[in-house]
Amino acid sequence: MVTTAWLEDNLNNEKLVILDTSMHKVVGKKPIIYNEPIFIPKSKPFDLESIFCNLDSPQPNAFPNQELFTREAQKLGINSDSVVVLYDNQGIYSSPRAWWVFRAMGFHQVVVLDGGLPQWLLEKKKTVSSLTNKSCAQGNVIGVYQANLVCDSRYIIEKMVNDKQTIIDARSTARFLGATAEPRAGMRSGHIPNSLNLPFAEILDQHRLKNSQQLIHIFSTLQVNKNDEIIFTCGSGITACIIMLAAVVAGYQHIVLYDGSWSDWGSDMTLPIEIN
Repeated sequence: MVTTAWLEDNLNNEKLVILDTSMHKVVGKKPIIYNEPIFIPKSKPFDLESIFCNLDSPQPNAFPNQELFTREAQKLGINSDSVVVLYDNQGIYSSPRAWWVFRAMGFHQVVVLDGGLPQWLLEKKKTVSSLTNKSCAQGNVIGVYQANLVCDSRYIIEKMVNDKQTIIDARSTARFLGATAEPRAGMRSGHIPNSLNLPFAEILDQHRLKNSQQLIHIFSTLQVNKNDEIIFTCGSGITACIIMLAAVVAGYQHIVLYDGSWSDWGSDMTLPIEIN
């Protein structure tokens, strides 16, 4: 992660690419509403809902393939030596999802702006009223999909047989316990058997991540071994990435995203669930 002060100091770095990853649909928290368009200077749009996703998948917000990522990232002028800064207008919401897309495509010079746009505005830093949509030189970045960083339900079932996995669910406790109906019609309620619950709101301090010591304490209460592989899930693969980012800040490295998350698991009647 980087601070707003760091970003302000580096705005004129020619290798810097700033991407607004904000989503129109915000689930699981009260959204911050803006009366007019407002952005960090030199921001370009990184559309997670209709461009950097697999629209042919039956699951919402499905991961893009490496060809799609490469084509669209190059259009944004991203090079192999670029430094990509991600932010969103909720603070820490969709930017971690974009961060994991980059990481899963083998691109590591990517960071999330701590506090995002709300923190930038709180500090009264310069803003603009539109994103940078002017044409730019095509970048040369090439995505190389890291299949070990994203999994599906089959992977979870295979490991479930050997009891060799830790699964952390970022949904609210009520949804995790099946005490409230899922927002998607016809979806089963409950959670993946033996999974743990860490609602993403619990690792946030308003629009920012809690500090590293707080995050270390939160994950330690779950009794998660830092050497174990941890699979993260949520409703549709967005907010799981928030607690994945928090896990990395807390020192965990063996992390995997279950991209389909509950929208996949909860809709497949052949998969086991737990309630309460």
